[in-house]
Amino acid sequence: MATRAQWIEGARPRTLPAAVAPVVAGTGAAADLGEASVGPALLALVVALALQVAVNYANDYSDGVRGTDDVRVGPLRLTGSGVAAPGAVKRAAFLAFAVAGLAGLALVVVSQAWWLLPVGVAAVLAAWFYTGGSHPYGYSGLGEVFVFVFFGLVAVLGTTYTQAGTLGWVAWAVAVAIGCLACALLVANNLRDIPTDREVGKRTLAVRLGDRGTRGLYLALVSLPYVLVLVLATHQPWVLVTLASAVLLRPAVLAVVRGGTGRELIPALRDTGRAELAFGVLVALALGLG
Repeated sequence: MATRAQWIEGARPRTLPAAVAPVVAGTGAAADLGEASVGPALLALVVALALQVAVNYANDYSDGVRGTDDVRVGPLRLTGSGVAAPGAVKRAAFLAFAVAGLAGLALVVVSQAWWLLPVGVAAVLAAWFYTGGSHPYGYSGLGEVFVFVFFGLVAVLGTTYTQAGTLGWVAWAVAVAIGCLACALLVANNLRDIPTDREVGKRTLAVRLGDRGTRGLYLALVSLPYVLVLVLATHQPWVLVTLASAVLLRPAVLAVVRGGTGRELIPALRDTGRAELAFGVLVALALGLG
């Protein structure tokens, strides 16, 4: 029987940075348009947090019942470790999906952005079939696409649109930057898991690219956001303060460049997540206050 602490640990990986960073950054982009609003921002945050928790539990359940987590280097998985029944983990995932859906519906009603309803449905389906179903696309190297689209573009642009009612190039640039950092976090995770994923037939993008190619992809993903910062600075010079978040990436980049493997890469996930959160907060402050 899983303890409360174990349930929290099972829901926690990547949750805070992946959920908070895009909403904060999207709100900053809305402020840049002169239309930031606390109510929609809080609803968007609930949606993002609930969806991320749901993804974590859904992955835990689907990977666990497939036996993918029988040999694992990373944090605790409830199903794979046997500390929670698969059905209980699945119900937790569906409960989190329900919370995300209700908050999303409220956000659509408040903002009158009805076109976001099918986007929300697509997000839930994509979250489940990432590792769920008979042909999970996360096992075919498409996980990064899901993360970039839904925890980058959709999360940031949806947050901005529900507050401002419009989008500009600044919001798009911020969305791409956050999407890249979110992808970098997943790439670091999958780089760590290449040996075990290959063993169980999980063909992630990292498995397909191989060790060297995956390290190169990670470096590209953490570099592009800072190139976009320089572009954004032509619109608002204060955005240059966002470059400070790169300091948090230094240990992660060194671990990747120096060939870290297995448990050596676990801190890289933490540091990449912290950098994503710092990036989102700093770019929002620069756009909102500048």
